[in-house]
Amino acid sequence: MATRLKVTQIKSEIGGKPNHRETLRTLGLKRIGDIIVKEDSASVRGMVRTVAHLVTVEEIN
Repeated sequence: MATRLKVTQIKSEIGGKPNHRETLRTLGLKRIGDIIVKEDSASVRGMVRTVAHLVTVEEIN
């Protein structure tokens, strides 16, 4: 079974760099408390790494 990532936005994007705001939008996060579940891949991990200070990540099966 493929591993999936549960990503939760915990901080606001206001005042952040434009590329961080775009990365959150690309992931599908719009506001604090939003949760998405994505398949684990190199591209998703890279996006999460870019906004690591704004989100929390959990691995789920």
